[in-house]
Amino acid sequence: MPLDENRTFKPVNIALLTVSDTRDEGNDTSGDLLAERIAYAGHRIADRAILRDDTALITARLQNWIDDENIDVVISTGGTGLTGRDVTPEALERVKTKDIPGFGELFRWLSFASIGTSTIQSRACAVLAEGTYVFALPGSNGAVKDGWDQILVHQLDSRHRPCNFVELMPRLRER
Repeated sequence: MPLDENRTFKPVNIALLTVSDTRDEGNDTSGDLLAERIAYAGHRIADRAILRDDTALITARLQNWIDDENIDVVISTGGTGLTGRDVTPEALERVKTKDIPGFGELFRWLSFASIGTSTIQSRACAVLAEGTYVFALPGSNGAVKDGWDQILVHQLDSRHRPCNFVELMPRLRER
């Protein structure tokens, strides 16, 4: 992806949420992988949490981060599948101001190269919530790599051309 080296890199503050009934701080491999990639890219982890698959809990945590002026972006991993316990997209639906439909579409298109038609089982999605970007990735390490390495690392880099999410941040709360 093209970077304009004449532009200044602007780090963003990212909250990281792992949604899982089985993961904890000792075995959150996808959350750890994402945290490493975020830091390597030059961004800051503003907060991090692990929550079980519960719509009310996820919604409350998301809303707290959305209300925090020091958090620019929330990235979750897990809870985007089709089972009854997978409720991350439903939580995003409760906090959203606008959908970002292209994120899920692009994620599944890119993921197809890794896992073929199994990508259709992913409900990866993104929303804008009161000026905060919220991205929901599946919980596998491969999905985190696909979502971060092929989409988010570029769109969260203020030098990425022809456009990126960071340059829009000052205008996201316009009325």
